[in-house]
Amino acid sequence: MSETKKNTLAPTGPQQPTTPAVQQENMSERFTAKVLSEFGSTVTGAMEVTDFQRRLIQGYFVTIDRALKIAEEERIRKNNSNSNHQYDNPLPVTWQNVNLNDLALDLVHYARLGLDMQQDNMLFPIPYKNNKANLYDITLMEGYNGIRYIAKKYAVDVPVGETIELVYNTDTFVPHMKDSQHPVPTYEFTINNPFDRGQVIGGFGYLEFSDPAKNELIIMPLSAILKRKPEYASPNFWGGGTKKEWKTIDGRRQQVEVPVEGWFDEMCRKTLIREVYSAKHLARDPQKIDDNYQFMKAREARFAEIQAQAEIDAQANAIPIDTNTPPLQLPEASDPQPIPAPQQPAARPAPVTVGEPDF
Repeated sequence: MSETKKNTLAPTGPQQPTTPAVQQENMSERFTAKVLSEFGSTVTGAMEVTDFQRRLIQGYFVTIDRALKIAEEERIRKNNSNSNHQYDNPLPVTWQNVNLNDLALDLVHYARLGLDMQQDNMLFPIPYKNNKANLYDITLMEGYNGIRYIAKKYAVDVPVGETIELVYNTDTFVPHMKDSQHPVPTYEFTINNPFDRGQVIGGFGYLEFSDPAKNELIIMPLSAILKRKPEYASPNFWGGGTKKEWKTIDGRRQQVEVPVEGWFDEMCRKTLIREVYSAKHLARDPQKIDDNYQFMKAREARFAEIQAQAEIDAQANAIPIDTNTPPLQLPEASDPQPIPAPQQPAARPAPVTVGEPDF
């Protein structure tokens, strides 16, 4: 989408006032048409989408548009907080700077999988700055419900019941594996102190099938969970370590070290969910595997590479910071860099106005 076309959607005559909701609905429809057009120009052969899949793509626009605005707010905030503006990120996080060709491929495949970005913990858009292309790549990542949905959709045997729990050091967990006394694996689990459970020491998952002989108990100690933690995991998610923040102390603006709390329990739970619903425990049916599933697995592998390389580059480019030097923001590197965004912004920017993105 070139800058020369960004205003081609501007009104040319008297217009009736439109509400923000109507504007966004119109933009989502045009976005869907643009995505399908880009997809059709990239993929050989027509790929039809159903009305339901078209509605999913329209919903993708709403969520991605919000994610871009949050990331842009964060970019501006960081640039303004830099005392040395050579560390600024000059590329606005807007639709004009999104790699729409790759995004169109992703969105159509994920829509055909049935993943709804507007449902809780199903699918998340994550903007990454691609310094080579000077654009933002939008990477899609499944949440808890997305992982579960895909696993059950493509499973040979769909479980009739699933239990997934983290175990803390104040809980009581007694597994009973299949033996002469137990025809099927079972367990006993008691939360002794629900309001102060202590530290995570592991977790378990229990899959129940219509044939109880197929029931499976999956146990993961904390050591197994941490083995799956990325080598360069972000403290924003896993916690640990400290970060520098500018604060006013005794009337003086200076940087201080503050602990990074992160979301350790949530990351442990997600790691456990990925293990329980993996093909190792919930076998995939070869007759159900399609191009969309294969595309998603390839994208997941690519996303893991981007994440790891981005963290490596951030670590490699880190420079010791004294109290007079601002922290590095979005270090330039050969591969895309993540744009962190607040989980819940205090306020939303104004809706997209007619004439901004060229869909």
